[in-house]
Amino acid sequence: MSKRYTITAALPYTNGPIHIGHLAGVYVPADIYARYLRLKGNDVAFICGSDEHGVPITIKAKKEGVKPQDIVDKYHAIIKKSFEDFGITFNNYSRTSAKIHHDTASDFFKTLYNKNEFVEEVSEQLYDAEANQFLADRFVTGTCPKCGYEEAYGDQCESCGSSLNATDLINPKSAITGNVPTLKETKHWFLPLNKHQQFLKDWILEGHKKDWKPNVYGQVKSWIDDGLRPRAVTRDLDWGIPVPVEGGEGKVLYVWFDAPIGYISATKEWTAREGKNWEDYWKDENTTLVHFIGKDNIVFHCIIFPAMLKAEGSYILPENVPANEFLNLEGKKLSTSKNWAVWLPEYLQDFPNQQDVLRYVLTANAPETKDNDFTWKDFQARNNNELVAIFGNFINRVVVLTNKYYDGIIPESSDFTLVDQKTLATIKAYPAVISSSIERYRFREASQELMNLARLGNKYLADEEPWKTIKTDEARTKTVMFVALQIASALAVLSEPFLPFTSDKLKGILNADKTSWEDVTNKNILIHSGHQIGKGELLFSKIEDKIIQLQLDKLEASKKANEVANKVLEPQKDEISFDDFTKLDIRVGTILEAEKMPKTKKLLVLKVDTGIDTRTIVSGIAEGFKPEEVIGKKVTVLVNLAPRKLRGVESQGMILMTEDEVGNLVFVNPDEDTVTNGLKIS
Repeated sequence: MSKRYTITAALPYTNGPIHIGHLAGVYVPADIYARYLRLKGNDVAFICGSDEHGVPITIKAKKEGVKPQDIVDKYHAIIKKSFEDFGITFNNYSRTSAKIHHDTASDFFKTLYNKNEFVEEVSEQLYDAEANQFLADRFVTGTCPKCGYEEAYGDQCESCGSSLNATDLINPKSAITGNVPTLKETKHWFLPLNKHQQFLKDWILEGHKKDWKPNVYGQVKSWIDDGLRPRAVTRDLDWGIPVPVEGGEGKVLYVWFDAPIGYISATKEWTAREGKNWEDYWKDENTTLVHFIGKDNIVFHCIIFPAMLKAEGSYILPENVPANEFLNLEGKKLSTSKNWAVWLPEYLQDFPNQQDVLRYVLTANAPETKDNDFTWKDFQARNNNELVAIFGNFINRVVVLTNKYYDGIIPESSDFTLVDQKTLATIKAYPAVISSSIERYRFREASQELMNLARLGNKYLADEEPWKTIKTDEARTKTVMFVALQIASALAVLSEPFLPFTSDKLKGILNADKTSWEDVTNKNILIHSGHQIGKGELLFSKIEDKIIQLQLDKLEASKKANEVANKVLEPQKDEISFDDFTKLDIRVGTILEAEKMPKTKKLLVLKVDTGIDTRTIVSGIAEGFKPEEVIGKKVTVLVNLAPRKLRGVESQGMILMTEDEVGNLVFVNPDEDTVTNGLKIS
């Protein structure tokens, strides 16, 4: 019997594109789940949209000298298109700047306001006098009071994941001017989470002890055990949804109050378009609500939003919130500000028609129970060793042999052997196995079960060897190929949630009729004798080392750019007199000879013509230059430095060097040809 599901995926901030951390944490597992439920015949509303309010957007707009609306329009279009191109099957992808959302969020606030569900308080908030602005959320940074991270934001610490208030920060400073803020009184409305503590404790800690993921349950328990406190639902900002009650002038709804209501407004938008009733998806007890989020959003979806829904009184609550942990990149935490990320639009451009490769790798390596690491070498290995060598290899052999032996017409089978019968029975078992994993939100496990079905196909062909029996037993060969084609047909159906582009391509090759998830279990034959299949085409292609190296080089460039951006220049040394400066004798010279000093990594022994003599200078530049590279080089030499023995060699001066933007040694030298050896610089 089909059921109704409302599936939400965290609304991405429209201050930048989507990257692989977002995909692995939220959007790929949510899409697998939605596709699977549809294949099972369920009524699915898969809802998402752009989160277009909040301080990060206003900060970006200030930096770029544009309006916040310009920022959200730009990135909403980029995000929406990249989701579509990647095959994420939202029923509706909306945006929180839409009128329907402003109306829905305003009405929700007024409902709670009229029910006296808010506490109105005048409190002291951080204020930047120079900017003439209260410092909400990410307009203020400081030290996290829980873990000591020195760059925590006013709403959340990105190091430990703790949800914060700006006034919690130690040593706060304004992100606008860098000034130390003062405290100033302002009025806000608060949702008294403490009022809902017992309900949340009963609903989650007792009601979902066994079916929610340990990482989600543990974080919620920690919050509840610590004691819930009122949470402000309004902010002193000019970008967002205006507070729709008296006294709300100059204030907007807190983004974490407004954003989850975006799921509701996006559903309204979709149902209006489809001629459905939106309340069926949010207020009917027979509907299952599931939120897909990352671990940094657990508190908002498991405590704040449910408290809002409970306070309103007519909404269903989520059946599950299967939050994932974080995905790192090449051993380092993903960072949008530092460009340490694999951006979805760039991936789609660099790897055309290879959406399923990234979907598979992110699923097979999903951070479901702990933080995981994405590496380009693992991406390459999983593509080449699993998708190409296992899944693609099996399908290619089946299709090629069917076309070679039977002109693409599926042959008649004879009596099945015990091996054939066991293989056909195993095919029938796979939908239940994969379903069990998906329905427990174990998508990584489910993807490997799919790959095991392809492994079954390869083993069956390897054991039965139709390329040999074609010469000795034509009837047996026909039966083997018939069974192998049943496996291929099952793969075409069961791969759809995980590898949708591949599934479509495979269905096209097999010229397959509409086959449902249940058909794989219930039907004895999935693809019949006499059916004409198409010609073979490779489902996956091998990824070469040079392609991966380009991606590693791109990350290395980002790493060096970050080092430059974050490089701290040494402060000025103590003041000296003009007489001190005149003591330095700096001259132009030319390196005549160079050799590495034995048993050292850093030292070169140089013979330098200083114009007044030829002398030996030992210089610590061997890690940056080979001896042959510096011979003939014009250099700047401090000639009256007192001699000093290094590894037994007397050095009679110093070559002046500096570092470039990325830390490479550079000679400080005169470029003009007319500057000759011996000329004084000081």
